[in-house]
Amino acid sequence: MRQGQSNLRVNDKVEVIAGKDKGRVGKVLRVDRDKDRVVVERINMIKKHQKANDATQSGQIIEREAGIHISNVMLVCPECAETVRVGKQILDDGTKVRICKKCKATIEASK
Repeated sequence: MRQGQSNLRVNDKVEVIAGKDKGRVGKVLRVDRDKDRVVVERINMIKKHQKANDATQSGQIIEREAGIHISNVMLVCPECAETVRVGKQILDDGTKVRICKKCKATIEASK
């Protein structure tokens, strides 16, 4: 895959296929096409130590999602509910859509 090329979009449902969270499913929160990384909801959680900003606020440990490489996640088709490869197709009205390679259904990013 060339750098910056990705079939994933925000709000897509993906399954982790490699790493410590293998097999878990979540929703894509952010896509960083420059670094080929995605942030998935409740996947790859890290603890970030944050210093106190001023005397009134104390320091704390924040738990948040870290990025995961695009190659370690696969899209879950909303129609067949399986992890699938993604194809592209141009419809009759000229719009380009993503399609599921297994069931040939169009994939719309759920809101």
